[in-house]
Amino acid sequence: MPVHQAALSVRTAGAGLHEITSSIEREVAHSGISAGVVTVFCQHTSCSLVIMENADPSARQDLEAWLNRLVPEEDSHFVHTAEGPDDMPSHIKMALTRTSEQVPFAAGRLLLGTWQGVYLWEHRRASHLRHVVVTVMG
Repeated sequence: MPVHQAALSVRTAGAGLHEITSSIEREVAHSGISAGVVTVFCQHTSCSLVIMENADPSARQDLEAWLNRLVPEEDSHFVHTAEGPDDMPSHIKMALTRTSEQVPFAAGRLLLGTWQGVYLWEHRRASHLRHVVVTVMG
């Protein structure tokens, strides 16, 4: 089974959903593999990956707002606070979401639904350089 692996660097501007679909598509095309599955893995504990609607930004805004209500900053029960008030909430948000996603592809194209995109979800307020491993197998 042929395998192609690459590392992506994603510069975030702070908290929010940052679409990485086109970067993944480029790696699938670069692999030369026509059909299979691509795994995307985030190497961090304060951001995550999610497949989400990419047509209407309000869907992403609602998702972010809901998770922020579920895991608010300044929770007096948090012990891990050395890196600031958004640190422990970012770890919990990552644990509640995903660190990897798998997407099938055929004819060199991701088989995402019409309105789906792959997003790196930055949970910290500050900008970060995030690293994502893309593994294409077919």
